[in-house]
Amino acid sequence: MKTTPDFPALVAPFKFPSSPYEYKITPLRECPTPENIQLCETPDQAAEYWKLHIATHPHFNPECESLAVLLLNVRKKIKGHQLVSIGTQDTILVHPREVFRLAVTTAAHAIILMHSHPSGESQPSEADIKVTRDLIRAGQVLKIEVLDHIVMGNGNRSSLRELGYFYA
Repeated sequence: MKTTPDFPALVAPFKFPSSPYEYKITPLRECPTPENIQLCETPDQAAEYWKLHIATHPHFNPECESLAVLLLNVRKKIKGHQLVSIGTQDTILVHPREVFRLAVTTAAHAIILMHSHPSGESQPSEADIKVTRDLIRAGQVLKIEVLDHIVMGNGNRSSLRELGYFYA
């Protein structure tokens, strides 16, 4: 007498490839930028760049928090940007590995962190301040300076550096 029924194989065995891959990073799109905001020395210039390129990004959702990183060269000229993470209405996942991945790959000298608050209020939360300080420390280890973290609201912005949350 048989006590266990025969079950057909539902999933075929999966085998991981044994060979490594060669990777190449390619730009996704060109972002024509006026001369007056290519040099990013102030939070207002970064906010203008956000409005011009990040808020118009195909994956940007104004109803969810989004984190972007501006990649800068030694002279603080914008090399490019990356939309790192898209969260929910009030939360976003941030990890230093994801934030600094493209900065390391493109040999960026410095970065500016930017994220949106769908509520429209640009005041940074305690979580924003803590994450900023964690990312500053990670940047110090990598020798990539975090110049600022700008929170974008509806028609307004807050710079954590201007608010005094960066170490002297």
